[in-house]
Amino acid sequence: MPRELVTIQVGQCGNQIGCRFWELALREHAAYNSKGVFDDALSSFFRNVDTRYEPPRNLPVGDGTGTIRTLKARSVIVDMECGVINEMLKGPLGDVLDTQMLISDVSGAGNNWAHGNHVYGPQYREQILDRIKHTVEACDSLQSFLLLHSLGGGTGSGVGTYILEMLADEFPDVFRFTASVFPSEDDDVVTSPYNALLSLSKLIEHADCVLPIENQALMDIVGRVEAKVQGSATGSAAGGPAGPGGGVVVAAAGLDSRSKPFDSMNGIAATLLLNMTSSVRFEGSLNVDLNDITMNLVPYPKMHFLLSSMSPLSAPKDVAKLSAPRTLDQVFSEVFSREHQLIRADPRHSTYLACGLLMRGNATISDINRNVARIKPSLRMAHWNTEGFKLGICSKPPVGVPYALLCLANNCAITNTFTTMKDRFEKLYKRRFYTHHYEQYMELSMFKHAAETVSGIVDQYKAAECVEAAPVKRMSPGGSASSSLMIPLIDLWGNQWGNEDSARKVG
Repeated sequence: MPRELVTIQVGQCGNQIGCRFWELALREHAAYNSKGVFDDALSSFFRNVDTRYEPPRNLPVGDGTGTIRTLKARSVIVDMECGVINEMLKGPLGDVLDTQMLISDVSGAGNNWAHGNHVYGPQYREQILDRIKHTVEACDSLQSFLLLHSLGGGTGSGVGTYILEMLADEFPDVFRFTASVFPSEDDDVVTSPYNALLSLSKLIEHADCVLPIENQALMDIVGRVEAKVQGSATGSAAGGPAGPGGGVVVAAAGLDSRSKPFDSMNGIAATLLLNMTSSVRFEGSLNVDLNDITMNLVPYPKMHFLLSSMSPLSAPKDVAKLSAPRTLDQVFSEVFSREHQLIRADPRHSTYLACGLLMRGNATISDINRNVARIKPSLRMAHWNTEGFKLGICSKPPVGVPYALLCLANNCAITNTFTTMKDRFEKLYKRRFYTHHYEQYMELSMFKHAAETVSGIVDQYKAAECVEAAPVKRMSPGGSASSSLMIPLIDLWGNQWGNEDSARKVG
């Protein structure tokens, strides 16, 4: 049975990532669907529409041998400025995006979370909800929503988190994944510390799984890639050896001098989503659904932030020119390195609560187990989850490479990112800079509530970092004694979360 995924791309950044996502998704499915049929894999992201009728008819997958008529993305597109949307519609994706699923304004949210969340959100609620319901009704077995947005501006942060909260209310049984772009410390939006913290508090409360992506980390990755490619080109031109093996490999469109600004950065984020959903779309010897990710990698409610890393970072057509042949051992070592993280963090220096390793390509479970056994001694795993690895194998690699690996880690290193965001917020808020722009639309107490929410999740991750195994009590002649290794965590958090927060969805 098809398992559909509905993407909701919000704001300029969310739509630019979405644009690259659909381009790469089409390229990937075209590579593995040479017959041009509408099969289960293709139906995960696309509808097959017969436009000869009015209104157009959705054609079912059936036995997976039906001819493709017109593909339409299972996507709802929202932006309070029409520039990016108009550019998308004029480009090659114009026929893939359903114009009936677009919602836009002209004035924008003015880099103000409160304007987006308290004005545009309620104003367009019915339209947005109608588009989402229409998209959901065209699904046979909806598995998850994928929200693409950024936290630094006004629309992606404000309207994006408004939609996230609406999804929690209207579709409580459907998983809510977000790819959230965190602003860099030198962001040129002066109000981004406010927007980011307010958004983060909503992600903590209403998302099922958050994939943090830092602008600065993407820029650092692209910078290293460009230096490596230029070095390889120089070495080749001089007749000398190319650059060293391993390292970072970039997307086909990522380093083209004719590509649009940020295309390579957006391509990395899009590749993350394609790798994460590969088992939903393609067969494999050890498939991992999105519900498997939430059930295995989120051991405690609200601690649902997964650090992502990939190797190779994407798949160019001329991959052989950019690096030496890559072994499985190289790929596994790289996903645990600092240079391949999509946020600026070094997870090896912090505690892993759980870790997912999703392999794509010609690999066996013995290959993965061997590498896990090799790397595990260098990782600090939570004492109550020392075997906390979720493994997956999808038979279809990304286009252009023999295999690729995605690591999703629930790691306490995320506290550094949260603390930095909170510190940037406090520098502004203690002097009440720019707060009058927010007070037009919301109560000032919401800042305090957001800061407390973020402080709470930081404390919870720090507590998990510090908890050590309780000593095992021995039997004594006078009677028996026992202790639970989970008691410190239960005592610490048991009173903070009610039953409704602790209940997890069952896929």
